[in-house]
Amino acid sequence: MKMQQRTPADLSRRNFLQLSAMAGAAASLAPMQTGPRAPAQISAPNDLNEATVAELQAAMAAGLPSTALVRFYLERIAALDQRGPKVNSIIEINQNARAIARRRDAERRAGLVRGPLHGIPVVLKDNIDTADRMQTAAGSLGLVGASAFFDSTVAAKLRAAGAVILGKTNLSEWANFRSFFSSSGWSGRGGQCNNPYATDRNPCGSSSGSGAAPSANFTAVSIGTETDGSIVCPANANGVVGIKPTVGLVSRAGVVPISHTQDTVGPHARTVADAAAVLSAIVSRTPDPRDPATGTSPLGKAGQPRPTPPADYTQFVNPDGLVGARIGVAREFEGHSPKLDVVFEDALAAMRSAGAILVDVMFPHFSDISAGTPEFTVLLFEFKGDLQNYLATRVGVPLAGGTLADAIAFNSARAAQELPFFGQEIFELSEQFNVADPAANQPLGISYNDAQRRAGCRQAVRRHGGHRPAVDAERPRCDRGPDRQPGVADRPDQWRPLLRRELVTGGDRGLPHHQRANGLHVRCARRHQLHGHGLQRAGPDSARLGLRARYAGAPPAAVPAHVALRDEGPAKDRPAGPASRATCHAKVHVAP
Repeated sequence: MKMQQRTPADLSRRNFLQLSAMAGAAASLAPMQTGPRAPAQISAPNDLNEATVAELQAAMAAGLPSTALVRFYLERIAALDQRGPKVNSIIEINQNARAIARRRDAERRAGLVRGPLHGIPVVLKDNIDTADRMQTAAGSLGLVGASAFFDSTVAAKLRAAGAVILGKTNLSEWANFRSFFSSSGWSGRGGQCNNPYATDRNPCGSSSGSGAAPSANFTAVSIGTETDGSIVCPANANGVVGIKPTVGLVSRAGVVPISHTQDTVGPHARTVADAAAVLSAIVSRTPDPRDPATGTSPLGKAGQPRPTPPADYTQFVNPDGLVGARIGVAREFEGHSPKLDVVFEDALAAMRSAGAILVDVMFPHFSDISAGTPEFTVLLFEFKGDLQNYLATRVGVPLAGGTLADAIAFNSARAAQELPFFGQEIFELSEQFNVADPAANQPLGISYNDAQRRAGCRQAVRRHGGHRPAVDAERPRCDRGPDRQPGVADRPDQWRPLLRRELVTGGDRGLPHHQRANGLHVRCARRHQLHGHGLQRAGPDSARLGLRARYAGAPPAAVPAHVALRDEGPAKDRPAGPASRATCHAKVHVAP
């Protein structure tokens, strides 16, 4: 019944906080014996740590019960997530997990195996509804109380696939759409999630726990959500695979929303094959009446028949997939960190060795691609209405049947629990929007309808690199969205919650519009990085934002804030200013 042995290199890929070394040699299935074990023993590398979905299925086919697998993960969570190094990625354990696993084991003994996820533990982000004993709160105390009345479509599909929902994961509260100065992975309900590689470093967000949990072997796979970077950034920071599905491929029904235009749900896993197996289970192959996007063609294919999702995404996992592939290399992003440059070059060498053809590319229209006012206008407008629609589905929680204004008031009344480190500026800005009239001019200076059109144009620019097709590469992953965290850098090597007294006034040119104050100076983290931009402390004369330019010794630029809400438009039409070339060239440290 023993699973295939791995090489020492395989086992050492994630020697979680080096605790594995404390336990000595690897064990097979012996650790599943009854009785408590010490944290060092629990953390020892064995045939269940780092096991893939296929390997776990083989072990269960050979006799390993799903209940033993559930116990294995629960013990690791207790020893290493809730105590010990305290990763704090799991916000709640499903008290029914063992009972679900017993049912899956009974089905297997009866000859019924539902699919690749049968008996496989999975954890869900705390903004995904489950109609069980667990909360669905988006990390907010305002949604704590009675459980959701219905399963989200994703949760229902996972149950139908035979997965064991093990628990919920911590996250950046409200999927990081509450404040311009939030901390990745912090929520009022769950506290601060940490990076399992180094618990004093940033796990990124907003799906922080969803990225950290499989990385630390607290689950086999997990589910996160993304509006603008919340799956891919935690995948990058925690060293796992993340898939951001096309909007409409996976139903958002029963998911606490930000924007029906951009929200999506996808997996985190330790391998590409595992992520593909989860994606196969959760896609909507027929329209979901609770999510109209599942019945339409995706953005960019309007008027065309909706593509038919493949039955199994694992068929596309090809170890020789890079042979002959042309991959664009944007050298303009190098030069910010010598250590990072070495890792970058090593990755290029690995791709070249795997048969890829690397082509240096430039992005002359990057300023136009990165202008953020239209996108952020869409998000702010939709959030106010979409949140109210979601709250109408909830009962028995403080915000049941409420509005965004109610959420703002709730947080203000419980500031000690909800606002100890940062405020709710995004909430307050969204509340100013007139959602009754999409043609009305909104607080950012354009209407929702106009923003949709402009955002669509930028999507075309992103796809084609300006006025000509980008032959050698897709656009770089440099979206500036609400899931990037100013105030605390979202570089993996920099993180801690910041107190208000540690924030200094800084300029806002070079920042995306959704991260700019409403006509005021942006408050920035002292001696920390804001989106890769170096911030100097404010002097007595003026605030200064020092752009980390390509060349060493570039002087900091004085940055006025009077244009904070102006749609800058094409670069050629922008008012001249010392920081007018500030785009996202410095944002090399994130994946989205």
